[in-house]
Amino acid sequence: MRSLRYRLLASLAACLVAVGSASAQDTWHRGDDSLVYVARDTMADARKGITVEGGVSRYDKRMHYYRKGWASLIPTQHVLQFCGNMGLFSIGIGWEYGRHKQWETQLLMGFVPKYDSDYAKITMTLKQNFIPWSMYIDRGWSFEPLQCGLYFNTVFGHDFWVKQPVKYSGGYYPFSTRIRPNIFVGQRVTKMVPHSRRKYIKSLSFFYELSANEIGVMKFGYNGRAKFWDVFGLSLGLKAQLL
Repeated sequence: MRSLRYRLLASLAACLVAVGSASAQDTWHRGDDSLVYVARDTMADARKGITVEGGVSRYDKRMHYYRKGWASLIPTQHVLQFCGNMGLFSIGIGWEYGRHKQWETQLLMGFVPKYDSDYAKITMTLKQNFIPWSMYIDRGWSFEPLQCGLYFNTVFGHDFWVKQPVKYSGGYYPFSTRIRPNIFVGQRVTKMVPHSRRKYIKSLSFFYELSANEIGVMKFGYNGRAKFWDVFGLSLGLKAQLL
């Protein structure tokens, strides 16, 4: 009986190995579309670590671009920003792109405390950054002497509107109170995390910005003696680069 039991167990184990091998082989064949497009008529075989010249099907190329397109939607950075006409603080995600990664698009959600109003408020900001160049200092430190751009901010709440209500006379409020455009200029310092110590982030940046919206510009236009902080707002922030 014991020998028969051992034989049954051995047969069962052999069947499991055979099924596993068949599944692995099937997966191997189904993985043919994992070829990575390197350049025109050139593909890299991820399974064998070699480069295949020519002979690549349209399906392989289409699958590569399909996956590459969806992968570009993965956020590459996390942002924390204080003030800046977008709330007491804002947190969000961002993407970088361009030949030298000089463009950044960020989406942030902010919080405005109650202060003297009836309730606290939530804001949303769509921000576009441009960093023309970066200067490497030493030991992983770099300095971006100029970052500039614009962003559009909106406040959620029934007290804010895009089009002036009819109860106000024409031109009483020349600008929308719900959508606020801003321009900014600033600088930042970046510290690269050494490869041996990277766990969650690639680099960490500290930045400051001076921003102005149409209300501040209008104050300066109506009164050329407007104070500096009546026109510009200061914001501080941190950016964690993930990829």
